[in-house]
Amino acid sequence: MKSVSGKSLERATLVVTSFAAFVTPFIGSATNIALPSIGKEFSANAVMLSWVATSFLLSAAVFLAPFGRLADIVGRKRIFNLGLAIFTLASFFCAFSPNIKFLIIWRIVQGMGGALIFGTAMAIITSVFPREKRGKALGIVVASVYTGLTLGPFIGGFLTKTWGWEGIFLFTVPLGLISIILSFIYFKEEWADAKGEKFDWKGSIIYGFAIISLMYGFSKLPELHGIFFTVTGILGIVAFVYFEKRQEFPVINIQLFQHNRIFAFSNYAALINYSATFAIGFLLSLYLQYIKGLNPLEAGRILVIQPLLMAIFSPITGRLSDRIDAGKVASVGMALISAGLFVLAFIGSNSSIWFIVPILIVFGIGYALFSSPNSNAIMSSVEKKYYGIASGTVGTMRLIGQMSSMGIAMMIFSIFIGKAEINPSNYTEFIHSIRTAFLIFAVLCFIGIFFSLARGKSK
Repeated sequence: MKSVSGKSLERATLVVTSFAAFVTPFIGSATNIALPSIGKEFSANAVMLSWVATSFLLSAAVFLAPFGRLADIVGRKRIFNLGLAIFTLASFFCAFSPNIKFLIIWRIVQGMGGALIFGTAMAIITSVFPREKRGKALGIVVASVYTGLTLGPFIGGFLTKTWGWEGIFLFTVPLGLISIILSFIYFKEEWADAKGEKFDWKGSIIYGFAIISLMYGFSKLPELHGIFFTVTGILGIVAFVYFEKRQEFPVINIQLFQHNRIFAFSNYAALINYSATFAIGFLLSLYLQYIKGLNPLEAGRILVIQPLLMAIFSPITGRLSDRIDAGKVASVGMALISAGLFVLAFIGSNSSIWFIVPILIVFGIGYALFSSPNSNAIMSSVEKKYYGIASGTVGTMRLIGQMSSMGIAMMIFSIFIGKAEINPSNYTEFIHSIRTAFLIFAVLCFIGIFFSLARGKSK
């Protein structure tokens, strides 16, 4: 039986990591609601608005895996606290950006802080909780993520309507400060299971260069320099894999993908799932405000349905994955999401709000069935000293998937609308854009079901 101090540590860990897990997705979903207002103030086109969301993801993806590895070496608590500090400071400066370029720059810094948080939160949970309790604990943290996503559209819509988009970032500052205070109060010990090992700086640089080239190129397709940067990014990833195989202490352990089937296919499933789903909120936010004429608060009330159901069901599905095969549970979730996306591909300018609401319900349940069990399968498939790498890797897959999702949306906007602002003269092209995106996402998610099933038994 666990000692009282052990139980106290578990409770404290859940409080701190859950609160921090709430803050970062909150700012993402709240910012999506504010994009039309930001676009109006800065006269930004659809692609530039996409970069307000994507710059955060790109920065987080570049730094997440290296910081997850660094946390294993120097200490997860130290990296976690540094991330909270950077994220909070960047949120403050985002609110006072004089133009959209400065906003994107501070979103990049914010993403760096987010990477420090993402790369350590799940590793800390996995370090503290025994295997038989891990799924439930991870489910609670995932529920906190979805609570942030849930309240983001609603609170973000209210703040944008009342005080402008700047209010969203200022609202995040006290949340970040509270997270820092809770961390210093409750975290009394350090976790550094790879202490003394070397950090792979060269591999981290190659990885960062490859991800940046790939995403920038993706956003510029089908232009010639977009193709050049996309190909350069793909070659960079190939070079990174080749380089990492020969490192004693790699930033991402490629051997885990080669010799750990559960770890590999669970990560592939996460990559595909987020590639197929992240841009949904972005696209529907634009649709509800531009096409249906809703204000940010009204749009937020509708979009809140999906993450609310995620928050409710994630602890349940996490506990479920402690008892039965996590892979099967996650695969059912992906199947539900794929079906919802296919239906959403038929959306039109005259579609009722009640056409969207049931689909958001399906998405919410599907996400919950996928995310917690999939995370549990990944974190339970590796040794203790790889917890930081595993946490960083699954976070990286999520962020690369989210960037890919936004990249697909940006590419489709570039093809159908170009660099023009979204206005009544191109609403028809806008509808064609989001229909095409949802159809592509539906096919991607359907393919992901087979990757999820291919992992084999998780226990």
